[in-house]
Amino acid sequence: MSGGWLALALPLAGQTAAAQDTVPPVEQGVRIGITYTPGVRPGLLVLRAEAGALVDSVQVILQRDLDYSDHFEIIVLPGGERLYATLHAPTDSGGGNGTPARFVNYPLYATLGADFAVDVEQTGDGTIAVSLYDVRGESVRRRLTIAGDDPAARAFRMSVHRAADEIVRAVTAEPGFAASSLVFVSDRRAYRVDADGAGLTVVSQPADTAFSVDWDPSGRRVVYTALYERGGRVVLHDFVDGGYRVLQPTLTALNYTPTFSPDGELVVFARSDAEGTDLYRYNVRRDCCLQRLTVGRFSDNLSPTFSPDGRQIAFVSTRAGLPQIYVMAADGTGQELFAPFDYGETGASYAPEWSPDGTRLVFHRDVAGSPQVFIMETRSRVVKQLTSAGRNEDPTWAPDGRHIAFVSSRTGTRQLWVIDVETGRIRQLTRIGNTRLPSWSPRLTDEFER
Repeated sequence: MSGGWLALALPLAGQTAAAQDTVPPVEQGVRIGITYTPGVRPGLLVLRAEAGALVDSVQVILQRDLDYSDHFEIIVLPGGERLYATLHAPTDSGGGNGTPARFVNYPLYATLGADFAVDVEQTGDGTIAVSLYDVRGESVRRRLTIAGDDPAARAFRMSVHRAADEIVRAVTAEPGFAASSLVFVSDRRAYRVDADGAGLTVVSQPADTAFSVDWDPSGRRVVYTALYERGGRVVLHDFVDGGYRVLQPTLTALNYTPTFSPDGELVVFARSDAEGTDLYRYNVRRDCCLQRLTVGRFSDNLSPTFSPDGRQIAFVSTRAGLPQIYVMAADGTGQELFAPFDYGETGASYAPEWSPDGTRLVFHRDVAGSPQVFIMETRSRVVKQLTSAGRNEDPTWAPDGRHIAFVSSRTGTRQLWVIDVETGRIRQLTRIGNTRLPSWSPRLTDEFER
């Protein structure tokens, strides 16, 4: 996402949450075998075998990813007992490459409440094979191969995450979001963390005081503001070549809340001066063509977010008094109120971000003095409150369009949390210093991964 209200100017005090939102905690998505009764979501059993540290690591990552996808009820057996025998005679699920075949005990898995089962094995050529079994249909739904042997390496873990996403696709026809990362700001630095909470790394330069970071839609780059004594410069960081570049028009004044267009060609950002704050766009591919999109007239316009088709930009403006969500065409024309509000009743609104399919907008709005996350249907403009406990702000969509990460103070410090908007299931993602302004990447490919 492009960032919320200028936090340095208007800091929000941390507040310990007395209770979480009235939704089941993440642990309740895990069921114990035998006692599990299948519900709406299909039961999934990740088979556990004593096959070495590498296979065990893959099993753990896969099970966590599939649990976090919120498409399955994960079935866990007490003690992790082995449910299949390793045979030397070929079967219909043979491993190949000299690997002993697996006996797939479909009736037993069905008795345990499983609709699907996932098996992991190391093949004779050293790769990791992942099989998805359709328990009710007693068939192999999907086979996947994972290369590599270092479970601590981000590239290897991302390969496992992609396998998890493909398992989700094989069952639901839509991929999961495990092979993605988030960037955010904490203690003056911009960080990256994977969707499962692993792989925390710094992405900003050591000398930069980072603010308002956002992903390139390709997953190759991020853009952030580097604050300095007299303003803020917009910096591009490329994960592939490791390079940093300051956008030429941002060498002076305070420039912040940058965001990419869907094709990655443009960056739109806010610039503040004595007359107010306005939005500008710049062609980063051609390194030219600065264009002013709003005319503040002593109001502030900031936090832009492009619609997925690139035709519209939602943003925050104070033109009506309190900050609220507006929308305009990508060239700055047709500016109008987007998210409805009631004068004197509705609090200020910040940090909009369009969903990947363009049908919803997420943002946070003040409710009785505390920010809470809201979702608006872009066609009907119906607004629904998503959170209620603690301070919850700076929301950003996962690439599956079903999950949202946001900043919450419910544990006493601002941390990143993830919520499934369909079930309300929630989990904590980070456990470091105070976090702000997360942005969720698209699904990451091998080409752009570092």
